[in-house]
Amino acid sequence: MTKKEEAISFEEAMEQLEQVVDKLEQGDVPLEQAIEMFQQGMDLSKQCHVKLEHIEKQMDQILHEDGELEELDLSGEDQE
Repeated sequence: MTKKEEAISFEEAMEQLEQVVDKLEQGDVPLEQAIEMFQQGMDLSKQCHVKLEHIEKQMDQILHEDGELEELDLSGEDQE
């Protein structure tokens, strides 16, 4: 993920994605602009997906299979 992508929160990315979708659904956007907006929407969707995967990994770290809490490293670095 680039620094720009990291700077935007999941909620901000979702809000921007919803705005892009709303504009595209209105159907009054010139084709060239619609293509650019579609690409922006795809990028935002990918950012949201990556952020959700990261959160899922964090949640997996928090809970053991038996449901007990375990120590969590919130530094953002993947542990493998």
